[in-house]
Amino acid sequence: MKLVTRAQLGWPASAAPTQTSTRGVKVHYEGTAVSTKLLTDHAACIAEWKDIRESHLANTKENYSDIAYNYGACPHGYLLEGRGIGKRTGANGNQPLNQAHYAIVGLVGSEGLTKPTDAMLGAIRDGIELLRKHGAGNEILGHRDGYATECPGGPLYAWVQKGAPRPGGTAPQPPAAKPKVSLAHVVYAARHDPPAAQGHTSYKSEVLTVEKALKAEGLLPAEYVDGSFGSKTVIAYARWQRSPAGGGYTGAAADGIPGKKSLKLLAARHGFTVID
Repeated sequence: MKLVTRAQLGWPASAAPTQTSTRGVKVHYEGTAVSTKLLTDHAACIAEWKDIRESHLANTKENYSDIAYNYGACPHGYLLEGRGIGKRTGANGNQPLNQAHYAIVGLVGSEGLTKPTDAMLGAIRDGIELLRKHGAGNEILGHRDGYATECPGGPLYAWVQKGAPRPGGTAPQPPAAKPKVSLAHVVYAARHDPPAAQGHTSYKSEVLTVEKALKAEGLLPAEYVDGSFGSKTVIAYARWQRSPAGGGYTGAAADGIPGKKSLKLLAARHGFTVID
């Protein structure tokens, strides 16, 4: 599976409502013209995905809390994180339908790029299997199943009706090993980097992992993501500790020095593993 995470997209954690199980997954398309440039330029796929989120957040009528889909799939076989795991979709038409199924969109439309590549179908299948591991049931439907729409378009819906089979050559790849961050190492860094000379680092790669997560949460400016657990990182980590997602700590418990619970909460949202 080739997964592009929210952190890699520079997005904070999704504000969508929590939903830990559904009957299955519904497949969507964009429903508008999609440029064939996506076939040869993966950067265009990322730009398209970001544009979809921006348009959804700007839609005051629907009042989206985030991009509507749990995942997207591009012609190059990348699975693009949207709301992600454990989040209610906003794409299926109304609240009962959104509660019944998660949502994955293929980056194809009604004009231009209309036919999904085998790599895209493989990525959609990767998303279905990932969601099944985290609460989705076995149903695989198109958006039009239960809602009056042309979505997900003729070619994609024909594949859904066949049971969404995995195309040849798109066997799921084992996920890349998660980065490991030692609690003892980052605690040492948080205590020793701030008073040291400018640019001093302790356990640089592990601190970078934590800083990138804090940046993705909107707590640490990019210029301070440098592998040094300096005073700006301590302040950012204290903000994380005080946030509901970071444990909601107060007073001396939110001192910017990582604790096991707050670090594990950060790790769960940003794809790294905490070790002692």
